[in-house]
Amino acid sequence: MSNSLHHPLQFHPARATAWQLRSQRLEFGSVPRLMGIVNTTPDSFSDGGRFLEVEAAVAHGLQLAADGADILDVGGESTRPYSEAVDEEEELRRVMPVVERLAAQTDVPISIDTSKAAVARAAIAAGAQIINDVTGLEGDAAMLAVAHETGAGVCAMHMAGTPQTMQDNPHYEKVVSEIASYLTKRLDALLAAGIDPTKISLDPGIGFGKTHEHNVTLMANCYQFHEIGCPLLVGHSRKGFLAKVLDNKEADRTAATMGGAAALAVQGVQVIRVHDVRPVREALLAFEACLAGELPS
Repeated sequence: MSNSLHHPLQFHPARATAWQLRSQRLEFGSVPRLMGIVNTTPDSFSDGGRFLEVEAAVAHGLQLAADGADILDVGGESTRPYSEAVDEEEELRRVMPVVERLAAQTDVPISIDTSKAAVARAAIAAGAQIINDVTGLEGDAAMLAVAHETGAGVCAMHMAGTPQTMQDNPHYEKVVSEIASYLTKRLDALLAAGIDPTKISLDPGIGFGKTHEHNVTLMANCYQFHEIGCPLLVGHSRKGFLAKVLDNKEADRTAATMGGAAALAVQGVQVIRVHDVRPVREALLAFEACLAGELPS
């Protein structure tokens, strides 16, 4: 690849270049890796109910892998605003058959999207590589121990409040610096719990206790979080602030998601969590080629 003066890797030379998972390793290049979303829920904000049955969820995960997903993120509890909490038994019932079958049928790393330590432990035992916890590994006191004992990769996210309260009245004096401070403190807590620093990624939590204005500000300033020293994972896919940008609540948000992905790629963000893997992947391939002035080898 040519040394374009506009290439994001030149703007962010100190960004993390790899993420060690439980037994796999993700290397990062000039465009983000894609985490494909596999929701086994009836009430997720964008695709709730579509993949509630095991067969449908597994087929969807395998299709995302075929479309170019680098990670498959399986979740059994919606975390959309004002969603209902799910008990441990129900969450296990939803996710475990999907994790087990995907682990047997693809080498793409599987992430378990949960804030419950028992669910995380079971999923890792079944073949998952990553614990993706929207509570920053704070929601369950046992989660830090599970992460340490299993050796899983972890993603700690910022969320103000809980899904039931986070959108009541989000307020920050300086949203970027406040979230950077929180993520730095969570990194310190994870390290103190004995978690290998190479296994930690951080997520600013787009849409989790933020207004549309906060979300746009964060999207423009994700590069600042590289200073913390961990890979960044950002999930902006299909979220409400994109409808605000488009001034159309009913708009299909796929193209807007692709535009957001390009903005994150410019900033050197390492992982983007998306519903629509193929179009985002194709957009990023074109972004990379046009920025570098070279066709892919």
